[in-house]
Amino acid sequence: MEQPQLTSKNVSLFDSVHRPVFFTSAGLIIAFSIYGGGFSSEAAVTFAAVQDWLVTNMGWFYMAVVAIFFTFIVYLAFSRFAHIKLGPDDSVPDYSYASWIAMLFSAGMGIGLLFFGVAEPITHFAEPPTGEGSTVQAASNAMLLTYFHWGLQAWATYIVVGLALAYFAFRHNLPLTIRSALYPLIGEKIHGPIGHTVDIFAVIGTMFGVATSLGLGVTQVNAGLNYLFGISVGPETQILLIAGITAMATISVVAGLDAGIRRISELNMLLALLLLSFVLFAGPTASLLGGFVQNVGNYLSNVVFLTFNIYAYEPNEWMGDWTLFYWGWWISWSPFVGMFIARISRGRTIREFILGVLLVPAGVTFLWLSIFGNSALFIELGERGGEIAAAVTSDMPTALYVFLERLPWTTLVSLVATLLVVTFFVTSSDSGSLVIDIITSGGDEDPPTWQRVFWAISEGVVASVLLLAGGLSALQTAAISSALPFAFVMLFVCYGLYKGLLSEGRLHPYRMTSSSSIPVDVSPGIWKNRLRALVGQHRKQDVQQYMDETVKPAMENVANQLDRTMLNPEIECEPMLMRLRVQQAGQQDFNYEVRMRQYGIPHVAFPELPRKGSEKTYWRAEVYITDEPQHYDVAGFSIEQLAGDMLSQFDQHMQYFHIENKEIK
Repeated sequence: MEQPQLTSKNVSLFDSVHRPVFFTSAGLIIAFSIYGGGFSSEAAVTFAAVQDWLVTNMGWFYMAVVAIFFTFIVYLAFSRFAHIKLGPDDSVPDYSYASWIAMLFSAGMGIGLLFFGVAEPITHFAEPPTGEGSTVQAASNAMLLTYFHWGLQAWATYIVVGLALAYFAFRHNLPLTIRSALYPLIGEKIHGPIGHTVDIFAVIGTMFGVATSLGLGVTQVNAGLNYLFGISVGPETQILLIAGITAMATISVVAGLDAGIRRISELNMLLALLLLSFVLFAGPTASLLGGFVQNVGNYLSNVVFLTFNIYAYEPNEWMGDWTLFYWGWWISWSPFVGMFIARISRGRTIREFILGVLLVPAGVTFLWLSIFGNSALFIELGERGGEIAAAVTSDMPTALYVFLERLPWTTLVSLVATLLVVTFFVTSSDSGSLVIDIITSGGDEDPPTWQRVFWAISEGVVASVLLLAGGLSALQTAAISSALPFAFVMLFVCYGLYKGLLSEGRLHPYRMTSSSSIPVDVSPGIWKNRLRALVGQHRKQDVQQYMDETVKPAMENVANQLDRTMLNPEIECEPMLMRLRVQQAGQQDFNYEVRMRQYGIPHVAFPELPRKGSEKTYWRAEVYITDEPQHYDVAGFSIEQLAGDMLSQFDQHMQYFHIENKEIK
């Protein structure tokens, strides 16, 4: 399969972008921004109507698809595919277990945990979806519901996208974009309108998912500044804050990874650890740890029931305000988080990937929620209870600061919490803009800086528009509505991934036992060419010449011989591949392809990853059998050797169908 090749970035400003995806996505986002910013009152009414319709008519769908995602990844973790590697069979993980787990730990932190860590448990405690509020049972149920919203289902949603990206990018060398997961379903059409549409949905979903986080974050920053310095709370202040913090993110992009975003990322992890430790040891430590254990047990006992509970017999607005909002938010964020966890997981097995991503970040999230949520609940259940619940009801972003008033060193800790929200804001904006940029660049893992700046500014603009057009309600609507089309895409991604994994069973009947089984031709020049291929020194022009002067004649020789047996062989030549097709009545066609493939050390400049310089690339002429990679290079084979390999693969193809056919007695 031919990958889209990018021309020199110095030729034209837009040569680095995948034009159909970039311009369509940018146009839709700009149109939304004009409508939401210029007609904020009308937009607020529209957003409210859209959310009501989605909750009423599509709530069941969101619950069903998340349940499907969770069931699907649990099945894969314990299926016959569990030991398949996310990369070639002989690949090893890029990172040690310790480094990998540390980076998964960082993936579990974010603005949302700071915003909802206190506010959500207290909300469910004071106003539960069913039953009486402000009781001990309500407190237990509040933590159960909070765990449910932030738990395994969220990470199962991320795993679907992350696993598909890692599998098709690292094992099949397809572009690092969502469309690649559909290759088993539509083949080369992923480079056409269908693929463009899928990537556009991914961009829109990611944009609104990140903008939702930024909108929540800036309201909390505003609340913190009001608490610390008396700065007024309101949309005007929040938009100014978005502009200022987005400018910080832009500066970090321009400054480069090591000088900018990496240091900010390290700072926010340090601040998060300090804040978490302070709340744990400043509060009732033993009770908090006991609550953590009980919360986990309660969650595991009820997770299946909660997964399918849509309150069909007692409809209420709570479902749309909480569960459906979260499910939409996780689906919108899945390209963002999925790409990060895919990139750091090359060389892992499917089982390692699923269990690691499912359990490590969820465990960290549960610990955070227990320490902050249970601390607040214990205060509310005590004699001085009521103040935090009142703050949540009147102004949710202030809940964290009202809670911190009950702890020592309130002003200092509140300042740390506000700074932490700002640093999460900056890293989320920078990383989110990178993911969108990769998608709109056709999978280019190192897109130019100006594109990341453009998308970072766009995220700030969209967050501002949503705040003007309805605040938290508009943020919820954006997350739920933008997730709807991408939820359908993710269902196809599941099917495409499953179909791709099924093909693994067909690889081995076709795969050559070993490339060394082809005798090395000791003719002058031939063995040297083969040695160059083995050590990865071929340039693009070398492989192109080899395709023209060796692959094509070898296929013509084999085709001429097969034609005498009435098998109707065909030779198809495309810019980056040559294919020998043998049609057989009543059986699957035999397709022997030699494809030009470009390789280099892949990297994605996420804040948590070390940045490396540009790596030299090399080219291989790889064999594909019936669209499936065989993971060996034939560059340097002579015409006779290559013809022998074709016949060897055709022999295995025929033997496979011989075994499948029943003996006639």
